[in-house]
Amino acid sequence: MFSGLNNFFKKFLPKGLFYRSLIIVAAPIILLQLIVTVVFFDSIWIKANKGMTRSLVGEIKTLSDVYNSENQNQINYITDIYKRNFDFVINSIDESIPVKVFERRFSPMDRSLRRELKSTFGNNNYWFNTVNYLDIVEVRIRSGNKNLQFFFPKERIATSSVRLFVLWITLPSIILIFIAILFLKNQTRPISNLAKAAQRFGKGDYINEFRPSGAREIRNAAYEFDRMAKRINRHLNQRSEMLSGISHDLRTPLTRLKLQLAMINNQQISSNMSKDIDEMENMLNDYLQFAKTQAKENTEKINIKNIFKIIENRMNNPNLKFDIKNEISFYGRKNALERCFSNIINNGLVYGKKITVSVQKSSNRAIIFFDDDGPGIPIEQYRNVFKPFFRLDKSRSLNKSGVGLGLAIVEDIVHSHGGNIQLSKSDMGGLQVKISLPF
Repeated sequence: MFSGLNNFFKKFLPKGLFYRSLIIVAAPIILLQLIVTVVFFDSIWIKANKGMTRSLVGEIKTLSDVYNSENQNQINYITDIYKRNFDFVINSIDESIPVKVFERRFSPMDRSLRRELKSTFGNNNYWFNTVNYLDIVEVRIRSGNKNLQFFFPKERIATSSVRLFVLWITLPSIILIFIAILFLKNQTRPISNLAKAAQRFGKGDYINEFRPSGAREIRNAAYEFDRMAKRINRHLNQRSEMLSGISHDLRTPLTRLKLQLAMINNQQISSNMSKDIDEMENMLNDYLQFAKTQAKENTEKINIKNIFKIIENRMNNPNLKFDIKNEISFYGRKNALERCFSNIINNGLVYGKKITVSVQKSSNRAIIFFDDDGPGIPIEQYRNVFKPFFRLDKSRSLNKSGVGLGLAIVEDIVHSHGGNIQLSKSDMGGLQVKISLPF
């Protein structure tokens, strides 16, 4: 039962911390004001209006009895007193009493007046109008053989303090809620800044300056995040520098071996050893490229169409086709993305004859498809090919001349931009690589 209620409220509760906190602050204030208003309205204002209406109808009954006494001097004397002291206008008219009463809807004052007139004079013996006049009420009654017309101020049957009460009870509530909004914004802003910094760091953006702010607990969390980010960056830099240093150091002995091979007279031995050295150089190039993906590169606003234009001009291959109609721009690391796309295209051209690149736009994401007509990859190996140093030894190896870092580099770059990568069978018969990047 409680689980069902909890799920029901979750559907209507706002998702943001600011709005949830605002509800926690504003809901008790609004509920308290409603309770106070209802109590005042029912216990004080309505009862006061009932008393005023009952007193007024009693005066009307008294005046009608005076008119029925046929004592003209007494009638004139009392009428004159009411005109001077109570703002009453009393007329004896020949017109009949109308049937339709002109009263305001949802007005407690009018309901109370109708109830008292009906109780005092009976049905069809009264009529009143509170609509046609701004500050005056007109009442007509049948008393004996006479029809009497009364005009009196509306304030005789309704107190004006209700408007002042509503103003004084509403205005402080609005001021309190406004102050709460200002304080809550100051409290939630540091959390939003921390979330944005974590999102940027998760996409591979290097955060040079991050100033924690807000409450002590939020600042402590921000300080710990800053320390963690610096430790991770330091670890990545050390790994990249070590990998890059080893790769560079190994080039020197390889170069010496090449020079020594050039001096060997036996061409067969020289050719076989040269192939092994070339393979080792390709391995070193893969290591260096993997190290470059971890190197520091500032983010910038890039156009995905321009990146593929650069790749197209550099490769200048008629078997490479592009189908890019959407202009999509986002913040990212241009060189890293160019390396990522080039790796996939190069693999497609090595193991297939043709490759097609297409870009689609889906809500706030760019979907990039790389389709080739090569032999493809077995479905059971889709996950394994993203592992570093994994090599396929079947019909297609995306890292045939390397050490198994091709798709590991691609996946690392895609994930660092907050995207994801998937493999599937292409309509062209080969492999389809699908990359989704947020913008």
